[in-house]
Amino acid sequence: MDFDFKQIATAVRAIAEEKSLEEDAVKEVVEQALAAAYRRDHGDREQEVRVTINLNNGDVDIYASKEVVKQVEHERSEISLSDAKVMKKDAKEGDLIEVHQDLKDFGRVAAQTAKQVVLQRLREAEREIILNEYEDKIGTLINAIVSRVEGNIVRVDLGKAQGIMPRSEQIQGERYHPGQRLKVFLKDVERGFRGPQLVVSRGNTAFVEWLFRNEVPEMEGGAVEIKEIAREAGVRTKLAVASSVQGVDPVGTFVGGHGTRVNAVMSEIGEQEKIDIVVWSEDPKTYIINALSPTKVTEVEIKDSKAKVIVPEDQLSIAIGRSGQNVRLASKLTGYELDIASETENEEKEEADMQPEDKQKNTQENNDQQKSEQDKQPKKAENNSEKSTPESRQVVQKLKKKSELESSLLDAIEEHGQ
Repeated sequence: MDFDFKQIATAVRAIAEEKSLEEDAVKEVVEQALAAAYRRDHGDREQEVRVTINLNNGDVDIYASKEVVKQVEHERSEISLSDAKVMKKDAKEGDLIEVHQDLKDFGRVAAQTAKQVVLQRLREAEREIILNEYEDKIGTLINAIVSRVEGNIVRVDLGKAQGIMPRSEQIQGERYHPGQRLKVFLKDVERGFRGPQLVVSRGNTAFVEWLFRNEVPEMEGGAVEIKEIAREAGVRTKLAVASSVQGVDPVGTFVGGHGTRVNAVMSEIGEQEKIDIVVWSEDPKTYIINALSPTKVTEVEIKDSKAKVIVPEDQLSIAIGRSGQNVRLASKLTGYELDIASETENEEKEEADMQPEDKQKNTQENNDQQKSEQDKQPKKAENNSEKSTPESRQVVQKLKKKSELESSLLDAIEEHGQ
């Protein structure tokens, strides 16, 4: 016989240990495989075949269900009434009786079929175990080792399963190499033709949140929390934090003594990625001002989902940031579309946006004011001339002649220049 059944019990234990499966689960898979193999070569496809394996002594028993008939036409699926009554006294036509089969009938073809079915069922069982184990870990941080890098895809070893990290889930500028140990965020478990596919990430916002959870124990008790996160992986991250306990500084809690906590997070995501931690506020204006930190804001005007932010001239570049990074992240953090303008730009825009009627009114008011001042000046001069002495009037006349002379000279110079 080409199939050594005595070794099946040993094989079941070895497979269970290697695949981290329960022995009963592996045993059930092998029994089903042997039954399918026997049914294929020595029975009928619709026939019920039961296989039992004794893991203690290695015994294997096969039972095939046969129909009780008067005259047997198909030996594999039928049994005579007389033979059936030997096994069961009250047997009658049409009954199904389990008949123990001789293992010698299990030939090489059946053994190969059993082997293929066993491997297939084991793969299916392994996939189900992976799904059941890792589905509970979706949305958490797990340890991984880089197994290989294939173009833009990084494959990582998660212990009992393999995961992939697409380009979109990687940190910008970060380099990976086989054997590198990383912390990753398990984003999803996808069911595929070749089994479950575990998708991991280091570039999403949840990755940063979980890193802070590991460093800030106060988050577990609810003393402090992260309200919002805006991130451009590998470049900059903004966190809005709040405290539910009076007297607890949320920013200081996340930064840690001498910056130990925030530095621990930065060492994992890379020193090139800067982290801004700001105080969350229910007041939109205050929240926007905090989100634009370290910019000094003069005024915030909110209309619907848009906000106009006025800053001093020397703070404009800081508010916008390199390539608009600061204002872009602040906009994601607050949920408002932010328009940054300097005080000078704002004044010029207000003047440009002024209605023609307002401009004419302001011009008329200025003209009236100037005329009023001019009208007052001659009266003052007249009043002064009435009270002045002959000597003072002579001085005034000399000054007047001097002024006329200077004016005529200036006119002559201008004509000459033209």
